[in-house]
Amino acid sequence: MKWSIDERCVEIAGYINETGATVRAAAKKYGISKSTVHKDVTTRLARLDRALYEKTKLVLQKNKEERHIRGGEATRAKYKG
Repeated sequence: MKWSIDERCVEIAGYINETGATVRAAAKKYGISKSTVHKDVTTRLARLDRALYEKTKLVLQKNKEERHIRGGEATRAKYKG
């Protein structure tokens, strides 16, 4: 898929807001690096669409607060069997 950078930022932010996806999950879905997703939704999106940026920032903050729980669940599943 060939997009302009601005279109990509808005598309990824929409996906994160709709699904509550993590940066890693969004990167996997769109086939780009985590660094690119993070740069798109934190830096570039802020200048493109401030309201969408604020909404996306809340989802990313929630994911950051919950990441230790996801990590614990992954470790538990790994060693369970």
